[in-house]
Amino acid sequence: MLGLIWLTLPFTFMMPMFRIMMIGPIIKQLIKKMNLSKQKVGMTLDISTESVIVLLPVATAFVGFMVSLVEGGIKGLDLGMSAYQVFLLSILFNFYAIVMLLIGVIQTFWPSKTKSKTSKNPDEEEHEHEFHRMGIKKELSLVKAQTWNLIVPVILLLGLSLYLLWEDGRSLGAETVFEAFSMADATFVMLLAVFITLIITFVFYVIRKQKLHEIMYHFYDGGNQMMQAISLLILIWALTLSAEELGFSSFISSSLGSFLPGFLTPATIFLIGSVVGYFIGSSWGTWGLFMPLGIALALSTGASIPLTVGAVFASGAFGALTSPLGDTTITTASILDMDLVNYAQYKLKVSAIGGVLAIVLYILGGLFI
Repeated sequence: MLGLIWLTLPFTFMMPMFRIMMIGPIIKQLIKKMNLSKQKVGMTLDISTESVIVLLPVATAFVGFMVSLVEGGIKGLDLGMSAYQVFLLSILFNFYAIVMLLIGVIQTFWPSKTKSKTSKNPDEEEHEHEFHRMGIKKELSLVKAQTWNLIVPVILLLGLSLYLLWEDGRSLGAETVFEAFSMADATFVMLLAVFITLIITFVFYVIRKQKLHEIMYHFYDGGNQMMQAISLLILIWALTLSAEELGFSSFISSSLGSFLPGFLTPATIFLIGSVVGYFIGSSWGTWGLFMPLGIALALSTGASIPLTVGAVFASGAFGALTSPLGDTTITTASILDMDLVNYAQYKLKVSAIGGVLAIVLYILGGLFI
């Protein structure tokens, strides 16, 4: 089943949340049937999502934002390269994402013991009570599965997302599909696609003679389960904006730039950025904070700019993949019914290995590049 997660990548690579929400419910059902570890499956899903998407140069929701950050950082510098060229070079130096991708592939094919069908995950044994959500479980056990109730909304959401990404990018001047996906406002497009899908799906369920009170009940119940994730994301955005207003980048640049050796600059940026990224849980927030800082330090210390830019993107990938506040962690844990803190601790153990290896590679890169 872990191999199946990787096979879905060509169809769901546009945006992390889109990928997790698309295949997460399917993976959840397979976990129950195959009696696999939720944490291992969730980790494979997150690695195949976050680590791969940040390494793709086109057609993802991240590309336009990442290139714009590079363009803002190198503006006025005579590098002889465009912002997109610097971005392409930085992909080769996103050592953390590359290392985690390798770890994910190895984990997929590494033989593991099959769990006993009578055993539960440690987090389930510790936190799940026999009465936990007993009412909804009892109700769901009485529901007769209807395949089209799942297939139609999923296909509708996928089709609308792709079409609206293309349409929004085309309205901004894109000439090709790849350019349209890169230029489109993915956040707005996904939100619009979800709302349209909800409305059409509601009508579809009514036409199929689903009881109105059941539709409304599950709609509100699902919304209540997402409130924790929404609250955490609001706190992340508030923390990111506050750090920007307080001049975090300017402070770090002025204090470190005066004595930091050039060959240690990329490793230092990755280390500090990873720590901050872990606590704010946002790759975009980390990139926004550290891109001006990284390029400023690279200039003042003589470090390689593409290598340093790669370290900035790697630090954001670390935070998004590892942090308990990261949207991928929260969403995967919610969909697969895992305890958020326990799952984040499990991910941190694996991610720490990738982080240490990435620091070593950045030090070596600083010495030889």
